[in-house]
Amino acid sequence: MDSLVQLAADPTAWAALATLVVMEVVLGIDNLIFISIITNKLPAEQQSRARRIGIGLALILRLALLGTVAYIVHLTQPVFEIFGKGLSWRDMILIAGGLFLLWKATKEIHHSLDPDPEEKAGGGASLGFTAAIGQILLLDLVFSIDSIITAVGMTEHVPIMVIAVVTAVTVMLVAADPLSRFIAANPTVVMLALGFLIMIGMTLIAEGFGAHVPKGYVYTAMAFSAGVEVLNILGRRARKGKRKAA
Repeated sequence: MDSLVQLAADPTAWAALATLVVMEVVLGIDNLIFISIITNKLPAEQQSRARRIGIGLALILRLALLGTVAYIVHLTQPVFEIFGKGLSWRDMILIAGGLFLLWKATKEIHHSLDPDPEEKAGGGASLGFTAAIGQILLLDLVFSIDSIITAVGMTEHVPIMVIAVVTAVTVMLVAADPLSRFIAANPTVVMLALGFLIMIGMTLIAEGFGAHVPKGYVYTAMAFSAGVEVLNILGRRARKGKRKAA
């Protein structure tokens, strides 16, 4: 308890907490986009519950991994080499997660451009609840390990990590339904979000092979693309309003 009081009185700890919260929220955007796209393929009555379960699993995984911080740190140690490049368990997890994102995003883009006959006829959901949760859990694991390793690199105080993780996941929980509704109401945003997933997947693979990609570049590109899409949406609404007025 004394150590917690001392930590609370330390301005450096508060600065680290603020920085880590921002970092965790930004890293959570990737996870939230994937969860939104996956759950929007479920029946309407299951979507919100699936999002809550997916985000809840993300919180459980992150807190569980925080309890094994000493082990997580060792995931960055090379375990074998390929063409002279040492790969750690973290690298392999990032590569596997990146490949999964590339496969999933490419598959969803294909279905958007050329829907299955059954989907054209019925327009129903094309993904089961259990399958959706399984896919969300898989990506939760990848993003959780990346998140915890980022947290360990920024502070050595576990209470700060816990507060940052809980805060970030709470923000994800609050933003999940509005983001999913926005994506569902704007079909072009779905394609943009799938493009984001491809970019994130490529970034994970690059990170896994040791090519560091500054996150600022990635999120700046995403923000710019999202800004352009917002202008397109506003333009379409303005033209639609003029047609109605005419």
